[in-house]
Amino acid sequence: MLNRNPLGIEERGEPETGVRGSRRWILVPVLLLFLLLFGALAGKLLVIDVPEHADVILVLAGETDRRPALAVQLLQHGYAPKIVIDVPAAATIFGFSELQLAEKYAQSFDRGGSVRVCPIAGLSTRDESRDAEKCLSAIDGSRVLIVTSDFHTRRALSTFRHEIRGKTFSIAAARDDTQFGSRWWTHRQWAKTCIDEWLRFAWWNAVDRWR
Repeated sequence: MLNRNPLGIEERGEPETGVRGSRRWILVPVLLLFLLLFGALAGKLLVIDVPEHADVILVLAGETDRRPALAVQLLQHGYAPKIVIDVPAAATIFGFSELQLAEKYAQSFDRGGSVRVCPIAGLSTRDESRDAEKCLSAIDGSRVLIVTSDFHTRRALSTFRHEIRGKTFSIAAARDDTQFGSRWWTHRQWAKTCIDEWLRFAWWNAVDRWR
């Protein structure tokens, strides 16, 4: 293709469509490589498991067969002197209030009230953090060790650090191989959990944290 400059001299230039086409061919494999790497690491990227010594261990609501048990292990290993367990205030199991069951669980520990129950009303992690803040304010100290399911750790840590000021947070991952694993593509339930959690994490960063 010939181009004319202001002096009237013809110059031969590369067709513009050819340049754009070559750039597209470069971007396609780069994008595919990124998607493959993200897919391979998506499960691992969700999990943060770095517990630190704290003033209190906060167990987030849910997975009651895993999360409280891990909190007790951390208590026994001296990570913190107290445990606070978030419990949905309106939830029932076979006609029994979850709060009542949680209170009995807490009373089963003869440790001078080292395990406490925190009633929560919020259904999202953000709302739970606001409910839990009221219970944490009654405990001396600013260091909090969160216990939640492994796939939930990254979003939970990000949420609590954003929503609660004046406290420092670390987190421990409670694992359940029936629900999630880092090789998420090898099991249907793992894939479902992984995709669902990434969607929730994206929503938190794009919408909820700015409201």
